[in-house]
Amino acid sequence: MNRKIFLFLILILAIITGISYLNYRKQTFSKEILKLEILGPETAAAGQEIEYTLKYKNNGNVRLENLSLVFEYPEKSLLSPDQQQRINKNLDDLYPGQEQIIKFQARLFGKQGEIKTAKTSIRYQPKNLKAFYESESGFSTKIEEVAISFSFDFPSKIVAGKESEFSINYFSNLDAFVSDLRIKMDYPEGFEFISSDPVGIEKNEWAIPLLNKAEGGRIKIVGRISGDVGSQKIFRANLGIWLNGEFVYLKEIQRGIEITMPRLAIFQQINGMSDYTANPGELLHYEIFFRNIGSEPLENLFLVSQLSGPVDFNTINLERGRASPQDKSIVWDWREVSSLQFLAPAEEGKVEFWIGVKQDWDKSDFEPNNSLIKNEISLSQVKEEFKTKINSKLVLEQKGYFRENTFSNSGPIPPKVGEQTTYTIIWQVKNLYNNITNAKVQAKLPSNVKLTGNISPEEEKSKFTFDSNSREAVWYIGDLTTQVDNPQDIQKSLAFQISFVPNYDQRGLTATLINEAEIVGEDQFTELTIMSTSPSIDTGLPDDDTVSPQQGIVE
Repeated sequence: MNRKIFLFLILILAIITGISYLNYRKQTFSKEILKLEILGPETAAAGQEIEYTLKYKNNGNVRLENLSLVFEYPEKSLLSPDQQQRINKNLDDLYPGQEQIIKFQARLFGKQGEIKTAKTSIRYQPKNLKAFYESESGFSTKIEEVAISFSFDFPSKIVAGKESEFSINYFSNLDAFVSDLRIKMDYPEGFEFISSDPVGIEKNEWAIPLLNKAEGGRIKIVGRISGDVGSQKIFRANLGIWLNGEFVYLKEIQRGIEITMPRLAIFQQINGMSDYTANPGELLHYEIFFRNIGSEPLENLFLVSQLSGPVDFNTINLERGRASPQDKSIVWDWREVSSLQFLAPAEEGKVEFWIGVKQDWDKSDFEPNNSLIKNEISLSQVKEEFKTKINSKLVLEQKGYFRENTFSNSGPIPPKVGEQTTYTIIWQVKNLYNNITNAKVQAKLPSNVKLTGNISPEEEKSKFTFDSNSREAVWYIGDLTTQVDNPQDIQKSLAFQISFVPNYDQRGLTATLINEAEIVGEDQFTELTIMSTSPSIDTGLPDDDTVSPQQGIVE
């Protein structure tokens, strides 16, 4: 019996020893055996490229096998096209004391103050064991700033019902470009949207497809707001980005506007008209009217007119006021204009000046197809902006030649009564500033001048016509655009050959070959029909250096 008890005790001891050994092995291969950690920046700017360094080390005395890594980027990270939000990767065996490093890059996006956490884990199997173990780690980064400036630009007070401009400015200080940005606007109650520049996806949303470092832009919103005098209206806007089909908010701004009572009404006339369209080279007479629509008199006022656009400040003419060519401004003060010194309720005052529109200007200085003169008038904290459209400039040159490379002309020079001489007529047209449609050139031929049928270039033949009854030749040009990258659309030319047989009454005189030419077209910006002319051509051929004035006299 004692022997059986002894054997039983030995068996119990063996079982306890085995369990203790297994527990020892299990404890030996705890998480501390595989040390896993992530290193990275504790703070970062939204959109800034950051790097995570993942370190893992075998602190045990046996080899670790069948390692598999899982790495998860923080939510709303911007990754390269070949990256996934969750990375699964098999790793090589890790020997005792061995350490390995893996690096991951990403750009974090989110609001200022938001915490972004990267997570990782490694599953592994110690050599000669069937069990798998797993170590985990994580690292958090705080969005310290959003390196895109985002702000409102409009006054703190506004008159109810007045058409006003509200602007949103943005500028990138990120170290790389960012795409798929969106700006969303939250209008206050009583706001009436009229238009925006650029045009948005919706009335309150705009896409910014690509924004490079040190680039920015402005969204101009035109609208009216209604409300009680003294009430506050709050505008809110959000800047965000689309990431993996999800909209991520980056910045939010808000600004209040107080509804005020209007005290002044300002309006202007140009050349006696409130809605005037100017022409290049034209002299403009500006009259600025201001009326006190409040209940109290206004005293000691200053009025400022700030011009922008293709005006020639060298032509400025003032009876009163001081002009500053440097910033194209004119200032009138109460010391020289009595209505600015004291303006009673319902009383009206006026200032005026004359200034010319430039004949020519560089299109790169102004927006194509949007030729405008702007006049921003400021008076006692009241501002009004007036826009005056400018017609495009159509230039037509009509020239005549005997010796010219397009056609081979023949006949006597000087021309002789009863004998035929042929000439080349060239029409050259140029369009500046705004797009033109339905453009055409027309001129009449004298009764003893005929067309030979020679026209160049070939592709313009179908656009050239002649009416034998009215004697009118017409070239239907069509569209004349102003695209700088396609100069052929800006300037076009046509050559055609005529034959002239002088009659006896023309002997001893120069004879007309073609009458005054006229170009007509429809300005797509001003929506007006504009025209230009070029003088008639006679046998004196002023453009042909090979023909002297004497050789133009009919014999």
